[in-house]
Amino acid sequence: MVEKFEVAMTPFDCMRMIHVYLPDDYYYSQERYPVMYMYDGHNLFYDSDATYGKSWGLKDFMDQYDKKLIIVGMECSHEGNQRLNEYCPYDVAKGFFGPIHGQGQQLMDWVVNEFKPMIDQKYRTIPFRECTGIAGSSMGGLMALYTVIKYNQYFSKAACISPAISLCLNQLQQDYLSNNIDSDTRVYFSFGTREMRGKSGVNWMLNNIRWFNDRLIDNHSYCYINVVKNGRHNEASWEKENPVYLDFLWK
Repeated sequence: MVEKFEVAMTPFDCMRMIHVYLPDDYYYSQERYPVMYMYDGHNLFYDSDATYGKSWGLKDFMDQYDKKLIIVGMECSHEGNQRLNEYCPYDVAKGFFGPIHGQGQQLMDWVVNEFKPMIDQKYRTIPFRECTGIAGSSMGGLMALYTVIKYNQYFSKAACISPAISLCLNQLQQDYLSNNIDSDTRVYFSFGTREMRGKSGVNWMLNNIRWFNDRLIDNHSYCYINVVKNGRHNEASWEKENPVYLDFLWK
């Protein structure tokens, strides 16, 4: 089942819709569950809520998946380019979409200090970092990587799907080198070959990801790189990855 409710997002002085997937037997048991937080929550469960009319199909998938989780989908701003600002942790002077005024740190400070405690109180979660993950695609994939680096004491798992890390690669690398990453950390990376421009584009993206992969492995953490043959930058493609990243992160 999926529940929806609004919360006050205090750093941006607005209300924001939250989409929460609960196992079907949630209200008939006393069991506690691990939690996966995910960006772009409107795109996760129902096609009718999705921006482009196609979701990740996560409700149908989770209803038959053999690992019970609570999934908390956080909607982004739908006003202009505000999603880019919220889902980028750094200022970006130039880019395809123009300048970005990074608000990702303000967003995540709100998540760990206000929102996650509220979710842990409202639902029967297992609140410890070992049972808490983060995931997203595109700008959400960038934020998932940033989150598991900067907020590693809260999140032990991250799915960085088609992540827009090239926007701020140097800053992400510096943050990685400046933070302590627990060896009990799992990070899933993926991108589709049809997102890139030919073999050179695939190799360029792969090299960017491998920088983090190599250091995570040296840290005795776990990393998985999934180069999706003919994968595209859309929800229909990301839906096919549901069993791959969830199996890697949670089994």
